[in-house]
Amino acid sequence: MLNKKASTRSFRKFLPYLLRYRLELLLSLLLGLVSGWAAVATTEYLGKAVDTMIGKGNVVSSSLYTILGLLAGILSITVISQWLIQLLGNRVSYLSVAELRKDTFRKLNTLPLNYYDQHSHGDIVSRFTNDMDNISIASSAVFNQLFSGAAVVIIAFVYMIRMSVSLTMVVLITTPIIFIVNWLVAAASQKNFAAQQKIVGSISGFVSEMVANQKIVKSFQQESIVQTRFEALNQDLYVQGQKAQFSSSLTNPLSRFIDHLSYIAIGLVGGLLLLSGNMTVTVGVISSFTIYATQFSKPFIELSGVITQIQTALAGIDRTFNLLEQPAEKSDDLNAITLTNVKGNVLFNHVNFSYIPSKPLIEDFTLSVSEGETIAIVGKTGAGKSTLVNLLMRFYDADSGTITIDGHSISSITRNSLRKSFGMVLQDTWLFDGTIRDNLTYGNPAATDQEITTALNKTHTLEFIQRLPQGLDTKIGSHGIKISEGQRQLLTIARTMISNPPMLILDEATSSVDTLTEKQIQAAFLEIMKGRTSFVIAHRLSTIKNADKILVMESGKIVEIGSHDNLIARSDSYYRALYEAQFNDQTQ
Repeated sequence: MLNKKASTRSFRKFLPYLLRYRLELLLSLLLGLVSGWAAVATTEYLGKAVDTMIGKGNVVSSSLYTILGLLAGILSITVISQWLIQLLGNRVSYLSVAELRKDTFRKLNTLPLNYYDQHSHGDIVSRFTNDMDNISIASSAVFNQLFSGAAVVIIAFVYMIRMSVSLTMVVLITTPIIFIVNWLVAAASQKNFAAQQKIVGSISGFVSEMVANQKIVKSFQQESIVQTRFEALNQDLYVQGQKAQFSSSLTNPLSRFIDHLSYIAIGLVGGLLLLSGNMTVTVGVISSFTIYATQFSKPFIELSGVITQIQTALAGIDRTFNLLEQPAEKSDDLNAITLTNVKGNVLFNHVNFSYIPSKPLIEDFTLSVSEGETIAIVGKTGAGKSTLVNLLMRFYDADSGTITIDGHSISSITRNSLRKSFGMVLQDTWLFDGTIRDNLTYGNPAATDQEITTALNKTHTLEFIQRLPQGLDTKIGSHGIKISEGQRQLLTIARTMISNPPMLILDEATSSVDTLTEKQIQAAFLEIMKGRTSFVIAHRLSTIKNADKILVMESGKIVEIGSHDNLIARSDSYYRALYEAQFNDQTQ
């Protein structure tokens, strides 16, 4: 019914998910034929009952009882078949969408990091919740009507032709008008439904962001501003939704109006034929034809009644397949090697990179890191510190130049083995809903209790864990106990220790802990960093004094490199200026 090429294309891609349940679809088709026959047969016997009563007057004949008995049986068949069709339709709809949701989530794991950087997380989540639910509801509504409706149209047409060609022509003239009206209205309003679903995704993203950062909103007294922004989005949704609902809501009343005109036409033409002495047209035939006309047009009218759901679902399918069609992260080369026995010799060789082609960030970057060295990276925000980590982990690929580990270009190494070679502790902590044990062994499921205890001791969290109700088996997250941000960061540090990686990346890993605990963790880090190549991104310069090399970056380039003592000794050192500025700020 829609002329939107994207929607048609997406529906065709959704069709294979439905066809996975061929048995259910076949049973629905057979039941639809039974239900359609029963509905049409009911109409035929009603006409016969009318003619029988007219012919016999006040005398009730045994044939009338027979007809009424048949009607009761046929009505029972109709009810049972419709109930079974509804069960099968719901099963096909929800199972097919469950498979689509599974494939979509699987797709998320293959997307490159830049997709998440460029799309609101709430909008992505909205495709799994709001859009998928709309697809399920619309699919179920259509399937509950599709097979029995199609059967009624075909069987009713056969019965009508058999009874009166003239009256059949009247029905055939009016019914296509219903279809055309539905098609025109739906085609005109589909763009409004697509815009509506896009705004729903934006609202989901906004609400998700505000809920996650409510403390910051309150601390900066931004409640009224946030409310204003939300109301603006909500108003946009209201306006766009009103346009979509209004245009779509025209289909059902227009369809019924045209259908009622067909009743008048049948009565008029039937009456004229009856008065002209046409022997094939009786009062019972006209009565039956009025019902046949209703049955013939009913599927189209019912379809117009759910057109809003269909259009919303098609918009959801468009958005879902838009995600599914996103280019996946580039596959590993067929001859890619698995990195083993990592020593930790890293070389950046004339590397260039930019997130936006017109704005270069990393330019002609060269750095050699020897096995076991600790490299601290400092510089202003936006200098390119975290970008080096993104390139090293192949979250992004360099535009030119090469990065090697132990002499192997990272482009020739499988991503899994490359990323497994690094342990990361980020400034933004992440712990999932589950037990503390599950979180700690996330990178090393085979870790022993002794390994866990050792890591907890080194991060000074063992005592805290032992005070919890179930110790390591205590649940944390939305369905468990709440822990402080500092405690969360300590647990992420312990998790990295337990994974025992050959190389480390620490991105301001102690930003959420107090000074005393920070010193204790630094000592623990120094221990696990021994013999491991480590990259430390730090804003608090006091944490990197023991680094073998300190890289000072500015606008994607190395402006200085050396040890802490060497850089501090130079009067014109950029690092010295940063260090003294920070030291002075801390002592004031």
